[in-house]
Amino acid sequence: MRLHILRHVKTEANEKNLYCGWTDLPLSEQGRQDLSALKKTIAYPTAAMYITSGLKRAAETLCMLYERKQDFIDLSNHTIEEFKEMNFGDFEMKSHDDLTDDPRYQSWISGEKSIRCPNGESRELFEHRVMAGLNKLISMNVESVVLVCHGGVIALLMEFLFPGEKNFYQWQPDFGQGYSLDMCQGKTTLVSEL
Repeated sequence: MRLHILRHVKTEANEKNLYCGWTDLPLSEQGRQDLSALKKTIAYPTAAMYITSGLKRAAETLCMLYERKQDFIDLSNHTIEEFKEMNFGDFEMKSHDDLTDDPRYQSWISGEKSIRCPNGESRELFEHRVMAGLNKLISMNVESVVLVCHGGVIALLMEFLFPGEKNFYQWQPDFGQGYSLDMCQGKTTLVSEL
């Protein structure tokens, strides 16, 4: 399978550096302008199947990329919810500065994978969910897929598929960008960066 993984473009939360996981925000006007500009410089791939996480920012990016209107395609048939961004729980829509004095936040950013965001996920739970999504995608047995999802999801997938090559943050692509991968017989090859 040829898998093209793309990050959605900016929302208002991204512009304000807020934690935005499951909060279902649309693209910002700046995000839309940025994607229009990117489409002039990046040859976005086509595929046999198009999938999103189901969140508005991913679905709107997909529709803009491929000039489809949301009412034209039934995105519920093109959704793998396991590819949603991390659920930041009580930290949703807050910035690092908003949370810096919160001991729960300090505990969570310590790097321990089992520590959950209050009313949200731990890194461990997030990884388990995303890997379940990858297994679901692989089991679909399609020739090629464009997956529009989130920076954290992409970084997690790439860190898992290419262990030791880069860390989580180094794998996170810019908005509207991502990776093309060949996944064949249990082996994954990085074809290109988009």
